[in-house]
Formats: sequence, C-alpha cells, structure tokens
Amino acid sequence: MYIIIVGGGKAGYYLAKQLVEDGHEVLVIEKDAAKCQKIADELGDIVLRGDGCEGITLERAGTGRADLFIALTGDDEDNLVACQVAKSKFNVRRTVARINNPKNEAVFKKLGIDTTVSPTALVLANIEQELPSHPLIPLLTIKGGGLEIVEVKVPLHSAMVGKRIGELLLPQQCLITVIIDEEGVPRIPTSDTLVRAGDEVVAVCRRESEDALRAVFTTPAKETE
Repeated sequence: MYIIIVGGGKAGYYLAKQLVEDGHEVLVIEKDAAKCQKIADELGDIVLRGDGCEGITLERAGTGRADLFIALTGDDEDNLVACQVAKSKFNVRRTVARINNPKNEAVFKKLGIDTTVSPTALVLANIEQELPSHPLIPLLTIKGGGLEIVEVKVPLHSAMVGKRIGELLLPQQCLITVIIDEEGVPRIPTSDTLVRAGDEVVAVCRRESEDALRAVFTTPAKETE
C-alpha cells in the first residue's frame, strides 16, 4: 500500500517506521526542517517538506495514487483540512485523522473523514472503569450508521437490579449483546435474564442514545419511586 502521513512528530515518525518495516510504501509530509532531517536520517528518503493542507504539496506527494491518507499533526483543524483536500481533490479512498479534542469527533465524521483517532478518548476509555462518574465506556465505533459498541456497569443502587431484560425500556435502536457478571463469566441475554449489581452490560447503540442507555442502568432505585 502507498500510505501518506501528514505530521512528522513522534506519532507520525513511529507509525511511519512501523509501516516501512511492514513493507509499505510510505511518505511523511512535514513542515519543520529539523523533523524532516531526522526522519530522512533514520528512515531514509520517505519525507517531503511542505504543508499537508495545501493542494500543491499533496500533488507533489502523489496523493492521487495513495491507498491511505493519515493526518497526525497536533492541530485538529489542519488534520481536518488535509483529509478533506485529499478526499475531494485527489479522491483518496480512505482518510484517517487524529483528533486532539474528542468533542470534534462528530464534526469530523459529518464532514466525511472516514476514521478518527483520539488519544484523549483512548486514555479515558482505559481508566473510565475506575472513575465512578463515567459508568458508560465506548468500546468500538462501527463504521457507518453512527453506531457504537459500549459497556455499562450496573451499580449496586441501580433501579434495574433484579429486573428482567424484557422489562427494560431501552432507547430505540439499542441492543444488548452480552452480559458479563462480576466473576467475568459472559452470558448471552434473553428476555428472562435478570440484571444483577456489578454486571457489565455490552450493547450496540447510536451515539445520540448513549446518555439514555446510561440512565437506564445507573438511575438509583429511589428516583423511580
């Protein structure tokens, strides 16, 4: 595959290094002369000095034949613009953009970026189980359709403890796929499956329904009386 990476910082450097070792044709586009020299010295002639947001630079990079275009700069706006130019002007089939502010994800998706990667969201997802203020954890975004696979841990005080799955009023287009008990044993739920405190409920739902799904399992029993 021919892969273009915009941004020669640490993320771009190490990604390029791995891709080259895997046998891919790689080109890194970077503005900073010192970073370009470092990449050239250590990885060879795989770097182009220039602005990855500019059409003329992308033309010099041969973006029209790229199989994958990845924007990894530290600026969300630059990543968005670079991917949009690659897609609209050079018809790149797949674009990937780094998002430093997770709140920008919806905008990137709406504007046609195929895949987004948020380091902040990845770190948060790995620590959210230890944060009582974040009972719902996004596990995976399903390409197209705005669907995500999420996990909700049922707290001890939940109004749903002791109820059957068939009794739950789930948001539209939400589907419970598996329930993992406190001992780590997975169960495929049926309408008669009982919800127990400490269960980890894995579900598929739309992004806009995440808050409603969280509320189903975390609303305290006293609030429903």
